[in-house]
Amino acid sequence: MKITGRDDESPARPDRDLLDSERSVLANVAYRLLGSLTEAEDAVQEAYTRWFALSEARREGIASPGAWLTTVVSRICLDQLRSARVRRERYVGAWIPEPLPVRAEWSGLSLGSTADDPADHITLDESVEMAFLVVLDAMTPAERVAFMLHDVFRVPFREVAEIVGRTPGACRELASAGRRRVAAARSRGAGAPRRAAIVRDFRRAWQAKDVDALVQLLDPSIVAVADGGGRAMASPVPVRGREAVAEFLVRLAGLAGRLDLLERTVNGQLGLVAMKGDNVLTVYAFDIDDDHIQRIWAIRNPDKLRPWAH
Repeated sequence: MKITGRDDESPARPDRDLLDSERSVLANVAYRLLGSLTEAEDAVQEAYTRWFALSEARREGIASPGAWLTTVVSRICLDQLRSARVRRERYVGAWIPEPLPVRAEWSGLSLGSTADDPADHITLDESVEMAFLVVLDAMTPAERVAFMLHDVFRVPFREVAEIVGRTPGACRELASAGRRRVAAARSRGAGAPRRAAIVRDFRRAWQAKDVDALVQLLDPSIVAVADGGGRAMASPVPVRGREAVAEFLVRLAGLAGRLDLLERTVNGQLGLVAMKGDNVLTVYAFDIDDDHIQRIWAIRNPDKLRPWAH
């Protein structure tokens, strides 16, 4: 998904249709940088607003509108990441990236669909998997931007430097630091068929309130994290260890009462969605190695579930 060095722009000055053709690339950049579909869409809209605020002469002088928009979106995201670090100090409980749905799986339901839904622009690959986004969130803003733009979107360091406000050499070091964080956190991920089998076995064991079966599916060092954001009930601290997590899940099932637990794609991988009637209450994402679930992320903050709302 290369975003610079484009030579496919029409020699005629771009109109709104041509600029809108860049929206998918911009949305992909912004979501990966921010971990929030809502904030990503705001960043893209702000970039377009800035473009149309330019004088016609200024726009005429920009050789690659796509590259210009990408630079502006990246700078907006960098500013948001810096301010987000302060906001998250006041966030209630753990902060988990906003999950992405696949609307094609929700046949017969409107699932927040619009004529031009932001979620439909996001390419589902390993760089939007929940485990990857959680690692990105642990990076400094400059590390995250340098790593993502260079390693994922193949932006040359000289262009990254203009966005981040560092030298190309410093950006190279930032990207390298981000690369080391990803490598240190990455486990041997299960293949799709094995992953699907583990998630299905987990769903069945959870619905049966079978502690022993759950324990067998969980890694000894499993961590379960919930994000309620002060808007929905959630454990204020992570639950650690397979026995503790299994018992916690069984207690949770008893308290929740009758819910539908659906297998759905979450950020490109199989996850679970807890529903009561037509209301999405929780989206669950998993980090799974060859045999066991290592991490469970439960997103309950309704602000982060808006793309999933009917």
